[in-house]
Amino acid sequence: MGDCPYLDTEEVSVSDPNATGKTTAAFTVRPLDVDTWPAFAQLVEANNGVWGGCWCIGFHVKLGKGRTPAQNRAEKQQRVEEDRTHAALVLDGDQCLGWGASSAPPAELPEIKSRRRYEKDLTTLPDWRITCFFTGKGLRRRGVADAALGGALTEIARHGGGTVEGYPEETDDRTLSGSFLHTGPMAAFENHGFTRTRPISPHRWVVTRTVEPA
Repeated sequence: MGDCPYLDTEEVSVSDPNATGKTTAAFTVRPLDVDTWPAFAQLVEANNGVWGGCWCIGFHVKLGKGRTPAQNRAEKQQRVEEDRTHAALVLDGDQCLGWGASSAPPAELPEIKSRRRYEKDLTTLPDWRITCFFTGKGLRRRGVADAALGGALTEIARHGGGTVEGYPEETDDRTLSGSFLHTGPMAAFENHGFTRTRPISPHRWVVTRTVEPA
């Protein structure tokens, strides 16, 4: 596989031949790039920077007390301009509803959750990681995460396929806030053909799937 596996600038279908549940065909999925940055930024700003001002930078770098939301925003924008951060944005017309971030090699997304437990039993790194999901307030329960995941997998196939990992939270019928599901809901991954590989926290799993090249 090459090292430039990212989303193309065209719209992509959210269909996935491995999906077992319903998808929402009305959505389009586009890459986070300089053209879609304004829609992405508008959604993040409308949701107070997302997770306390993270700006979806927390899987790229280790966040600490010394960083401000403004710094996170500036770094995120710089990474977009330099093609060093990638996400599948879900849009309804021109409105960004949410995203699935990121379909990228592990080197781009080193700061996964439960990292110590993950690395303890690690044998081989995947070709791709899908790490973070977000849906705007008041826009949930519309299948945004499912659409984002489907779009990301479509692009992975276009760029040669390979092994893909996700790190979703199993709800086990628990009532959780959205912040606990930022690594994605288990149901969305299982809907798209992922299987549970190993637990890395009481409720978080490594899930894997092989994507064939398109």
